[in-house]
Amino acid sequence: MADSIMSKAATMEIPINSNGDTGTLPEDDSLEQAAQIQWSLDEKDLQQVMVSGPNLNETSIVSGGYGGPAGGIIPTSSIKGSMHHSASNSALAAEEVSRGVAVEKLDSVKKWGINTYKCTKQMFSERFGRGSRTVDLELEAQIDVLRDTKNKYENILRLATALTSHFHNMVQTQQALGDTFADLSQKSPELQDEFGYNAETQKLLCKNGEALLGAVSFFVSSINTLVNKTMEDTLMTIKHYENARLEFDAYRSDLEELSLGPRDAATMVRIDVAQHDYQVHRDKYERLRSDVTIKLKFLEENKVKVMHKQLLLFHNAISAYFAGNQQQLEQTLIQFNVKLKPPGSDKPSWLEEQ
Repeated sequence: MADSIMSKAATMEIPINSNGDTGTLPEDDSLEQAAQIQWSLDEKDLQQVMVSGPNLNETSIVSGGYGGPAGGIIPTSSIKGSMHHSASNSALAAEEVSRGVAVEKLDSVKKWGINTYKCTKQMFSERFGRGSRTVDLELEAQIDVLRDTKNKYENILRLATALTSHFHNMVQTQQALGDTFADLSQKSPELQDEFGYNAETQKLLCKNGEALLGAVSFFVSSINTLVNKTMEDTLMTIKHYENARLEFDAYRSDLEELSLGPRDAATMVRIDVAQHDYQVHRDKYERLRSDVTIKLKFLEENKVKVMHKQLLLFHNAISAYFAGNQQQLEQTLIQFNVKLKPPGSDKPSWLEEQ
């Protein structure tokens, strides 16, 4: 405003009289007063901004640059309104998602509760002789044989582990005894030969004992894998199969009870739902029964193969050791690909001891 007034004042014609003096223009006073009024207004606005700060609620954004048309001015209040609207939409969307997750969890808990109730009811009915259960006689016999076999193999594993521990202690004792004989052979000239013979014998027994210990340790490791991994995996599948069998019988009993009742509209809806649940659990039961049958077959084949190899190794190694046949013992280890640990590998390192 002030710039436009000053520009106007600068471009006005100044008349000159005959004496060369400028004449008094009637517009000079009005221009000067207008400039003073505008300066005072600008000074007041500046003081107000410095004291109270800018009013962001009334701030406008000029989109067309300085001096642009009024249509280019965008009030910030409209931008704030749109931002608040988008934020509220995001909050509503997040609330709907969390609500959906909560409803899904609630449905899951509800289904779990119903399933647990039905299975518990079926279990007590079978235990007290009031309910019927589905039985596969051939499969149940194979499962019983597997459980009995696992118990016996666990006993073999326990005894073989004890044998390994005792034999390891014996080998360590023979090694210490051989070192003692060798030391006395150097310090007792009158018994040097006798102590020397015994020292060599104990060292040879210790060497053969380490070979036998490697064979027995390999036997224990293989039995442990067979019992605690292969058999355990099959028994875990059997456990899932037994749970599926219990669920199948529970939903089968529920469907039979509904089928014996009245056939009104509400009951027919419940029968349809029960029929669907019965079919789902029947498919699950049959699938797991097939898995158990296949795993039992492969387990039996694997057990025969593993035990044939391990029992032959155990027999040949024990026979060669107690017969004093060092060459046969070494050939047995090579035949069954048994690698002996280097001496002192079981001892902790210096850093581990610290």
